[in-house]
Amino acid sequence: MSLILAGQGIAPAATPLDDARVQLAEAVAVLGYDEGIYQLLSTPRRELTVSVPLRMDDGSSRLYIGHRVQHNFSRGPAKGGLRYSPGVNLDEVRALAMWMTWKCALLDVPYGGAKGGINIDPRQHSKAELERVTRRYTSEILPIIGPERDIPAPDIGTDEQTMAWIMDTYSVNKGYTVPGIVTGKPISLGGSHGRASATSRGVTHIALAALAHRGIRVDGASAAVQGFGKVGHDAALFLAEAGVRVVGISDQYGAIYNERGLDVPALSAFLRETGSVVGFPGSEVIDGTALLELPVDLLVPAAVEGVLHEGNASRVQAKVIVEGANGPTSPVADRIFEANGILVVPDILANAGGVIVSYFEWVQANQAYWWNAEEVEDKLAERMLAAWRQVVDYAAKRELTLRAAATILAVERVAEAHLIRGLYP
Repeated sequence: MSLILAGQGIAPAATPLDDARVQLAEAVAVLGYDEGIYQLLSTPRRELTVSVPLRMDDGSSRLYIGHRVQHNFSRGPAKGGLRYSPGVNLDEVRALAMWMTWKCALLDVPYGGAKGGINIDPRQHSKAELERVTRRYTSEILPIIGPERDIPAPDIGTDEQTMAWIMDTYSVNKGYTVPGIVTGKPISLGGSHGRASATSRGVTHIALAALAHRGIRVDGASAAVQGFGKVGHDAALFLAEAGVRVVGISDQYGAIYNERGLDVPALSAFLRETGSVVGFPGSEVIDGTALLELPVDLLVPAAVEGVLHEGNASRVQAKVIVEGANGPTSPVADRIFEANGILVVPDILANAGGVIVSYFEWVQANQAYWWNAEEVEDKLAERMLAAWRQVVDYAAKRELTLRAAATILAVERVAEAHLIRGLYP
C-alpha cells in the first residue's frame, strides 16, 4: 500500500485537510488496512456547495458561498457544526468533517461526521441579515439534512439563535415542528441543559486529568488559553474554578499576561464591556503568538486550526497541551512535541464534550423527555473520563502518542462498521 506518510521524505502538510489525511494514513498503516479503505475514509461521502444570496438591510444584494460536507454515515447520521467565518473554504470543511467522524467514533456516539460553513464575516452584518442568510442557506441544503440524516450544531460565528432559525426553517418546510433537526438550540425550544458550555466542560475534565497524569498538582498549576470565545472563555473560567492559575489569555485582537494569574470572572465582565481582553487592568499586553510559547504547565489552544506548526513548535514550553480547537497542531509539530516530552491531548478527545451533549440533546428531543443540568453534567464527565482512560491505556500498551492512539481507535471503529455493512450493490 502506498500511502502518504509524514516523516518519510514528504513535505509537511500545508492545510487542515492535508493534516487530517496524514493522521488517517498513519492510522490506516498501523491497522494494516488496504489502499481502498484509506481512499474510502479520506473522501467525503457527500458534499454540497451552494450560493447564498442575501438581501441587505439597505436593499442591496450580496452573494455568499456555503458548504455542507458529510464525511461518513457508517455508524449513524452525520453530525457537525456550522461556522460563519471569512476563512471558510471547502477543504477546511472537509477536514473538520473528517475529524468529527473520528470524534464521534472515539466517544462511541452513534454518528458520522459532518461540517458546514458560509464564507461570511458575521460581525459585518445585522441580526436581521444573519437571519436571512441562515434561512436561505438552510433552504439550499434542506434536501440533505434532517434528524435521521445530518444534524447541524453551533460553531465559530454561530450560536443558539442560529440553530433556532435553522430549526424553524426546516420545520416550516416539513409542516410540523422538528426539534431534532439541530442541537445547541435554546432550552425553550428543546435544547439541553449544559449544551452551551459542554465543549469547555469537556476540555476542563480532560485538562485536569492530563495534569494529574503528568504528576502536576492542579491547585496552582499555570495555564495559557488561546482564544476567549465559545470554547476558551468557559474553559478558562472552569480551570480557574478548579484552582488552575490562568496566566495568559488571547482573543482575535491580542493577548494579555499576568504571571500571578488573571482574574478570569473579572476579565469576562471586561470583555462584555469592551469587546476585547486587551487593556484588562493589571495585565501586560503580549503578542498573540507569544502566548503559545509561555512557560506554563498547560496550554489550551481554543481558537482555530493550524496555530502550532513547524515554525513555532520548538519554542513551545508547555508541559501539557489540550486541544480545545479543531486541528490546532500540525503533524510536524506533533513530532517535535513528542521529542520534547510534551503531552498532547488531541482534539478528537479533548473537545468532544460538545458532540456528547449534542447527542444527549438529540436523544432528549427524540424522546420528548428532558434531563436536568446535574444529570447532563454527570453523564458528560462519565463519557469524557472513560474515553480518556481508554486512550491512555491503549497508548501505553502500544507505546503510541495519545493522538495516534485516539485516531487508531476511532478509525478502527469506523472501518469495522463499514466492513460489516459491506458495499451496495
